Amino acid sequence: MAFSGNYMCTSFKVELMQGVHNFTTGSGNTFKLALYDNDAAFTAATTAYTATDEVANSGSYAAGGGALTNVTPTSSGTTAFTDFADLSFTSATITAYGAMIYNDTAAGDPAVCILDFGGAKTSTNGTFTIIFPTADATSAIIRIA
Repeated sequence: MAFSGNYMCTSFKVELMQGVHNFTTGSGNTFKLALYDNDAAFTAATTAYTATDEVANSGSYAAGGGALTNVTPTSSGTTAFTDFADLSFTSATITAYGAMIYNDTAAGDPAVCILDFGGAKTSTNGTFTIIFPTADATSAIIRIA
């Protein structure tokens, strides 16, 4: 299996300090989620979106993945966090082992994080849905403590 864990990309952490990413709802950057097969090899060192080993177009899924709906960043205690609305691809036949969230607005499509599904997730001419965790300081998909 090529996916070996969930990672917040190291380059993303540096780019936050440089002001590359804006997660503000409505006026921020466009973030996308792309799905990948088991041949994809991503780590924390991944820096940008790639079409290599991305799942094939099917139903409403197309190369580059789907646009995410941002949840404006907030904080609780000493943890800042942001999240996204759940994302669905309809009428799709997909087998994905993981995903990448990346910034589609910034130059070079910089990677934000890598998501390992822990095995094959499939849909057969149905709806493939990414369900994001609760947007809070302990569960949100992107947290900085």
